[in-house]
Amino acid sequence: MKITSCRVGPFQENSYLIVDESTMRAAIVDPGAEPDRLIYLVRESGAELDAIWLTHAHLDHVGGVAGLRRVWSVPVYLHPAALPMYERASGQAAVYELPFEQPEAPDRSFNDGDRLSLGTLAFDVLYTPGHAPGHVVLHGNGVLFAGDLLFAGSIGRTDLPMSNPAQMEQSLARVCELDDDTVVYPGHGPPTTIGAERSTNVFLTGVARIIKR
Repeated sequence: MKITSCRVGPFQENSYLIVDESTMRAAIVDPGAEPDRLIYLVRESGAELDAIWLTHAHLDHVGGVAGLRRVWSVPVYLHPAALPMYERASGQAAVYELPFEQPEAPDRSFNDGDRLSLGTLAFDVLYTPGHAPGHVVLHGNGVLFAGDLLFAGSIGRTDLPMSNPAQMEQSLARVCELDDDTVVYPGHGPPTTIGAERSTNVFLTGVARIIKR
């Protein structure tokens, strides 16, 4: 498995290209912006794009979907609870006065416990709301695509519209049950591990409290 990250857009969001090197099948996680760069990333890999997987529907995680879909007619996966926010993504962008192309409706739904196949690879879908409705993480092959749930030294915001601090606590507790050596690929910032965050992240050790609206 090869994972390539590309930091895009004004929010410096991490988009990830996952390639199963044995079959050269690929998926993109959270194409947040700058679709031309992401298209180049896929083509440069030599892999065939099979899917777009969205951890949640904030504008900085979905802004490249429309551009990618013009090149590859691949299914877009999203949890049903994230759909209302997804449908209003262009409105989110307008608040920040950012250019944005509203993507078409997603093709397929994530549900907790689903297993996604990518060539010979498999990833489990874990439902992890709190930062945003319908937030999921993708776990498998020793890695976790965490979206905006967990960062190196921090966590996703819970003071945003439609966030839920109580759910965030439950979701963090769930992913902290994963193995210490699980590599975390977050939506922003550098990779980390579950073990490192469990032992040093102030939001997980109890030093800092999750912000409540």
